Amino acid sequence: MHAFVRPDSYLTLHYRIELVTGPAAGSVFANTFDGRPATLQMGMGQWAPGMEDALLGREEGTRFSFDLPASQAYGDRNPELLQRVTRAMMAENADPESRFEPGDMVEFSAPNGSRYSGVLKELGETTALFDFNHPLAGSDLRIEVSLLGVL
Repeated sequence: MHAFVRPDSYLTLHYRIELVTGPAAGSVFANTFDGRPATLQMGMGQWAPGMEDALLGREEGTRFSFDLPASQAYGDRNPELLQRVTRAMMAENADPESRFEPGDMVEFSAPNGSRYSGVLKELGETTALFDFNHPLAGSDLRIEVSLLGVL
């Protein structure tokens, strides 16, 4: 008897996420098919709700692909999440040995203690420009999934 994906299922799967549109269109964001399978606990926020919705009701042992518009995946890019940060603030939040290059993912501490990451876009003399959007924001996705196990 095969199991079907429920909202609280624990999955073992292979997946490949390709960006169909957006700044990195045509690139592959993640691909587990050439390595060890991944696990996914449904309903825990590991994947965007729209990505999880596309798995519901699927049968263990099946392989399928689906396209997901940005609005159902990680949303549109938010221009307010492009922010300038002073070099002094970067120094406070980073290892003193750090050397920053555009394209680097840098983690910051928020005043409330939570951590958040941004991609360095440009580095100036006194400030740096960071993009705090999710890396997949603004991109339509094509997702291929092989459901190996459903618990």
